[in-house]
Amino acid sequence: MTIVRISDDALARAGGADKLAAAFAAKGCEVQRTSSWGMHWLEPLVEIDGKGFGPATLADVDAILAGTSDKAIGVIEQHPFIAAQTRLTFARAGKTRPLSLEDYAASGGWSGLARARQIGSEQILAEVLESGLRGRGGAGFPTGIKWKTVAAAPGPQKYIVCNADEGDSGTFADRMAMEGDPFALIEGMAIAGDAVGARQGYIYVRSEYPDAIRKLNAALALCKDIIAPFQCEVRVGAGAYVCGEETSLLNSLEGKRGEVRAKPPLPALEGFMGRPTVVNNVLSLAAVPHILMEGGAAEYAARGHGRSKGTMPVQLAGNIKHGGLFEVPFGVTLDYLVNEIGGGTASGRPVKAVQVGGPLGAYIHPDQFDIPFDYEAYTAADALIGHAGVTVFDDTADMGAMARFAMEFCAAESCGKCTPCRIGSTRGVELIDRIRDGGRQRDVLELAPQMHNAKKTVGRSVADEVELLTDLCETMKFGSLCALGGFTPYPVMSALKHWPADFAPDLADSLPDAAE
Repeated sequence: MTIVRISDDALARAGGADKLAAAFAAKGCEVQRTSSWGMHWLEPLVEIDGKGFGPATLADVDAILAGTSDKAIGVIEQHPFIAAQTRLTFARAGKTRPLSLEDYAASGGWSGLARARQIGSEQILAEVLESGLRGRGGAGFPTGIKWKTVAAAPGPQKYIVCNADEGDSGTFADRMAMEGDPFALIEGMAIAGDAVGARQGYIYVRSEYPDAIRKLNAALALCKDIIAPFQCEVRVGAGAYVCGEETSLLNSLEGKRGEVRAKPPLPALEGFMGRPTVVNNVLSLAAVPHILMEGGAAEYAARGHGRSKGTMPVQLAGNIKHGGLFEVPFGVTLDYLVNEIGGGTASGRPVKAVQVGGPLGAYIHPDQFDIPFDYEAYTAADALIGHAGVTVFDDTADMGAMARFAMEFCAAESCGKCTPCRIGSTRGVELIDRIRDGGRQRDVLELAPQMHNAKKTVGRSVADEVELLTDLCETMKFGSLCALGGFTPYPVMSALKHWPADFAPDLADSLPDAAE
């Protein structure tokens, strides 16, 4: 009997994978639903004897079985997109059935947890520190230091919270991990629990991920005895982007309004229900089982660039020919990711800009494509790695409109607690509109020398408006309580710096230093 493997990842299902699986089953094939390889431009991808066919449709079924399909891509693991990767966090992607305990154990699953329970808390913390693992959710804070802080904090009750509120545009690695390899995330959380002395965990998942929620609940039911005495529950968010910020998430988890908390106190000391709490992203926790394997920490630390250790699952999206998940050690360039691996734009037009790090990330000009993918290098370039979503735009993109969208997005998603974010984002939309409209004429009352009030029409030039926008962005960057208001200036100022003509036709000539 022919064994046909088709992903049950949400993206593959959206492309018709379920109907395709039923069609192969109707032909007498044994159909296995697996995790996704991450080659999204080829989904639904059909695998038979290690060879791939995609993107497959119902009309391709007979030709695929007959070996005459023009959708053949050869041996999947030898495909350049897969062969060029270093898969640690996504080592099982495309290879295992997501809810098969047998597949998970056969591919090294639970060995990290078993070893962690042999070596104890202090050695777990030492190895996570040795690995150099940093938060994969955006801030890049060292995971081992966070865990060590929680472990040393006094208190009878501690918690592990997984931030799975993946809301950035162009990101899908968390979703793929939860849908395709849920046991790895759960194992990472159980190891974290052993490291800091926590017996309870929560996975806070955005409501827009029904497949991930279903998979996680099913996986927890299957492995509850394996991870015991650690216990874990799935909690579903209510659709607020700001709940991706850890303190807003904790408020929501407690049943309160998703609103940013002032820090200090840090969640590591006073987090969920006022108790010491580890809050980590999905990718951070899913990397932990590999690190806790024998020699895993040293292997992880040996990869990467500078202080950015290990691998990063980069998500290629937007106007790109080969979109998907590409796990690679830190240090690669955007030129390599976008042009060599991604194949350039899907439209075939020149790349104009790339936004890295979601809707709050800077727009990066092709002249900057040689910057190494590294937390410190991006910070030095006034850019963000964030969750490593890479969104590509071709030369038809209006960067002035994109900058306006950043402010508009911030205004819509602000929790409203701090003035720079709540008011500044709305004023930012108005300022960009006035710049794109060529400045503003307004009537004001001027006190005449004769002490009589007289109306006089005065104008605020485009240069004045740009200066005001720059000051506003400075205030938001340093005065906002959290990254929502603090990072919104990145896309705005980068767009203004590199594409001033998209704001006003003569802006580049009249304001050569306006956005410096």
